[in-house]
Amino acid sequence: MILTAHQPVYLPWLGLLHKIAVADLFCYFDVVQYQTKDYNNRNKIKTHAGEIWLSVPVESKDHLQKSVGDIRIVQNGWQRKHAKSIQYAYQKALYFRDYSAELESILVGQSFGTLSALNFEILRFLMRHLGIETPVVKASDYTFQGTKSDLVLDMCRQLKADVYIFGSQGRDYADVGKFLAAGVEPYFQDYRHPTYGQLHGEFLPYMSAIDLLFNEGPRSRDILLSGNDTRAGVCARLQVTAREA
Repeated sequence: MILTAHQPVYLPWLGLLHKIAVADLFCYFDVVQYQTKDYNNRNKIKTHAGEIWLSVPVESKDHLQKSVGDIRIVQNGWQRKHAKSIQYAYQKALYFRDYSAELESILVGQSFGTLSALNFEILRFLMRHLGIETPVVKASDYTFQGTKSDLVLDMCRQLKADVYIFGSQGRDYADVGKFLAAGVEPYFQDYRHPTYGQLHGEFLPYMSAIDLLFNEGPRSRDILLSGNDTRAGVCARLQVTAREA
């Protein structure tokens, strides 16, 4: 069983959705500490003026001591501003009308008290339209113990994972020996960003996944996976690594 996990992020990029697509189970890790100036509450879209950040305002009091699941949104009208920015950026995209009403219903039509709840709905929206059917669980429904690598390993034990997909930065903190001793194969993602049809001039990578969806529509899933491992590819690469070891 291939497991991966990630903290809640706003309007996530393609690499996160690739990890989820090739896993058998995704853990929405809503119990880690909130990160300022990170992607918990912001991400990028491409406009005629280049890339811009869309940031969800959050209550700042004591947020350095809070988990991302406890961070509350400031209700100051940001929802309509984000919806308008997205409309101006993508209204000429070929598939904008196919998905924009549903996304706007999340941003404007619902009122989310916490950042985690908002990000979860946006993630499910993207998974639905990218054809990603991987089951999702929330870390807040479990009691995982430890810090950093040990925390991830305990999650793997409790969720009965055979393989865990780290992001590329996982190499900086993963205790590979402990994972192998526990019977969990660590896999480190090296996502190769695809190019695709995009509005507003020269291609810019690392935008929110809505950039791909609005521009490429039903081709988005194939583009998301192009040039990168599938689930079978993850297993094959691990088998090669094991033989070499």
